Amino acid sequence: MSKIKLSKDFIKSTVKLALNEDLYPSGDITSSLINNDKVLTLKLISNQEAIVGGLLFAKEAFLLIDSKIKFIIKKKDGSSVKKGSLVALIKGTAKNILIAERVALNFLSHISGIATKTNKFVKLAGKKTKICCTRKTIPNLRVIQKYAVKLGGGTNHRFNLSDEYLIKDNHIASSDLKSLVIKAIKNKKGKKITVEVDTIKQLKSILGLKFNTVLLDNMSVKNLKHGVKIAKKLYETEASGNVTLKTVKAIASTGINRISVGSITHSAPAIDFKLEI
Repeated sequence: MSKIKLSKDFIKSTVKLALNEDLYPSGDITSSLINNDKVLTLKLISNQEAIVGGLLFAKEAFLLIDSKIKFIIKKKDGSSVKKGSLVALIKGTAKNILIAERVALNFLSHISGIATKTNKFVKLAGKKTKICCTRKTIPNLRVIQKYAVKLGGGTNHRFNLSDEYLIKDNHIASSDLKSLVIKAIKNKKGKKITVEVDTIKQLKSILGLKFNTVLLDNMSVKNLKHGVKIAKKLYETEASGNVTLKTVKAIASTGINRISVGSITHSAPAIDFKLEI
């Protein structure tokens, strides 16, 4: 899988785009009404239990507006915090803090939300089963969202379509499953191959072919157990399809190696933070 790189340049360019979105074309016309340079020290507080993530993005938002702002991190990315926890201290002019505030909190809330939801799945799945994200991400935010999944203890699936072969039901609908797998094996050139099946019959039809992972899609717990038993000595096993916090523990109990969960990126609720004097 392509490596996720959160370099200083990446963080800076990403935050710049967000600030431009908020300030174009005339800046913060409300904060411009403040005509003094009063310096404040504000506390960044978590309003709920969470896994914190995105502090470097939040810090960059303030610094790009005013390089003299002091952003003192009190909890590192990946830290577990309780309601009321102090996450960071921010010192600077009220005017400039107000300009950057919403962009900073948006990054923090979104990244922390994904990390927190991921962590809930990870805890329920247990130590023997990995929780993976998917490509169901907001366009242009995939790097950030997959970073958030890692903070929550999850594992990144393929980053894009060129990372590995993933033969799914829509591919199979337009061709024969076995022939597609054989073609992928011939052309793999070091790439991993994952094959999705939604019936035990499909699984049995490709047993023995040399690919890496079998993805058991939308199967009952009973069929998952059967599928894992058949495939575990030959392939890594993965489950997917309508995985929720209510079902993930039972799915993990089948002995599956990993579970892919789209909702940890596309439906994670934001975490609430506040700035307090």
